[in-house]
Amino acid sequence: MLELRAVCAGYGRAQILFDISLSVGDGEVLVLFGRNGAGKSTTLKTIAGLVPAWRGEVRFADARIDRWPSYRIARAGVGYVPDTRRIFADLTVNENLEVGRHASRSNRAAWTPERVHALFPNLRELRDRPGGRISGGEQQMLAIARTLMGNPLLLLLDEPSEGLAPVLVEQLSAALRRLKGEGVSMLLCEQNLRFAEAIADRACVLEGGHLRFEGTLAQLERDADAKARYLGI
Repeated sequence: MLELRAVCAGYGRAQILFDISLSVGDGEVLVLFGRNGAGKSTTLKTIAGLVPAWRGEVRFADARIDRWPSYRIARAGVGYVPDTRRIFADLTVNENLEVGRHASRSNRAAWTPERVHALFPNLRELRDRPGGRISGGEQQMLAIARTLMGNPLLLLLDEPSEGLAPVLVEQLSAALRRLKGEGVSMLLCEQNLRFAEAIADRACVLEGGHLRFEGTLAQLERDADAKARYLGI
């Protein structure tokens, strides 16, 4: 589904990513761990075409996409949910969903407002409320729901649980598990190990733009040295 081959990227003269190689299989969930500044968000932005890759390759669905503009990558089926959410505050919840609508790219059932309401019941009750007048957790759900309306084949999620109340973290975890059950591939950046363990199949750990660990969540859980050095736990 997705493969990064020795990808280097950065901003201006500052290199952030150093030879990053990783992959996400069809229906797989991969989590990127790392401290603040490790390069997690830059990795997602590079995949989404918002930060150009200096060297290496980004391949998605058997096509090389690292020279494509971001709109073409999105149209190919890469859905990106930034940590800033970026919902339209003056549009209602349902209007935000309609902004994201795109025809299905596969034989999977297309996402509709009714389907995302079933996934995020809170949004059904808020469907006529402006996006700027709902809570931060509800905005996070709306940002994911709007991206789903584009029928992505791969979902990129940047710190989805950050700043959410525990009850909303559990609701979000349940929703992402349902998406995984429906075969949606995901790559998420996280710092919440417990949240990721409920969703992810494998983990990668970044430190200073370098890939320091790759393996299953169980292997990471047993690697006390990696957790202490790279995650601070």
